[in-house]
Amino acid sequence: MDGNELLARLGQPGSLDEDRNAFHSDDYGPMVNLVRGSDIQPESVSWLWNGWLAEGKMHILGGAPGTGKTTIALALAATVTTGGRWPDGSRSPVGSVVIWSGEDDPADTLIPRLMLSGADMRRIFFVKDVFDETETRAFDPTRDITPLRRRLSQIDDVRLLIVDPIVSAVTGDGNSNPQVRRNLQPLADLAAFMRCALLGITHFTKGTIGRDPVERINGSVAFGALARVVLVAAKHQEEGEGGQVVRLLARAKSNIGPDGGGFEYDLHQDELKTHPGVLASTVLWGTAVEGAARELLAIADTTGDDGEGGKLADAKRFLADLLVDGPLPSKTIKADAEGAGYSWQTMRRAKHALGIEAVKAGMKGGWAWSLVRRCSENPEDAQEKMMSTLGNVEHLQGEVVDYESD
Repeated sequence: MDGNELLARLGQPGSLDEDRNAFHSDDYGPMVNLVRGSDIQPESVSWLWNGWLAEGKMHILGGAPGTGKTTIALALAATVTTGGRWPDGSRSPVGSVVIWSGEDDPADTLIPRLMLSGADMRRIFFVKDVFDETETRAFDPTRDITPLRRRLSQIDDVRLLIVDPIVSAVTGDGNSNPQVRRNLQPLADLAAFMRCALLGITHFTKGTIGRDPVERINGSVAFGALARVVLVAAKHQEEGEGGQVVRLLARAKSNIGPDGGGFEYDLHQDELKTHPGVLASTVLWGTAVEGAARELLAIADTTGDDGEGGKLADAKRFLADLLVDGPLPSKTIKADAEGAGYSWQTMRRAKHALGIEAVKAGMKGGWAWSLVRRCSENPEDAQEKMMSTLGNVEHLQGEVVDYESD
């Protein structure tokens, strides 16, 4: 059979293996291996944390400085090693976690945080260096993925691989799409081979407030494009009730499940009881929130008066007057607000500040805003309880903040 006859057979019933055997590379050069669609069985996505961390997939966690991205990743790692509960109350399967950190020292930073988060340290492994018969050198993802895969295969329950920061896996120009894709693909392939979730940590690019959260990821757009799920962390510029700092973990993108929504959290610092004088931070998970990540981050990124001499306060009064007689469609509110000189972003902030509810009128209906009138006089009703990584989650069954997506 010559090359033209073989090509003519592609797509016809029969064995591609037989065709490949008849097609000698010495005569025709390399041959691309094709897999017939009928030979592939459909599979559902396997989740480590349903909707948030998928087995065998690459994830990105981005955010501005001070949002505790590494602490969040270590809290998730602690949950995996103990089979603890995720922020939504579901339970994690038990497994090991592998961490490759290019910034923080394990002894004085990572280990204390993991211990404070309640991690099973027997299931935590750090990528250190590489040695062979002639040298010992730093781990290099461009040449050491194969030996890393062999080493990880000796640990039969790796569930999560953390790379902090993910840019440390890129050699050369981190703003080059081809370069980033070439460097990250071996890591993504490793995660797929090990069936573990790959979580890369990175920063937001300066001056990108207001843009789509995925576009705010530092470096090439390939970071966000290769990741199947992009998570973002933010810190509210305004203090919450009681003066605490409110932080938010949101789901900005998902190619394999739902996106949007998130969880409030706080960072707590404490001394390790088993090691006096050693301080560390951990995550206390709070209330679940709903809405598009861009809107949630826009609320977090803004201040009370936006430097406009109390314009937010004026917008709150304007919006409250509009809704005093009952709900109004958001499109009507937008038109009235623009006519009065208020931007839609300012009205969104006023909506959040007033605790206004957004309700959708059926599958094809639009959104309507409505003032919420609460009658409880019990001060405990206003308290938000926080929880640790391993704590209970009763408070997550309460009211969920909702923001419409239009």
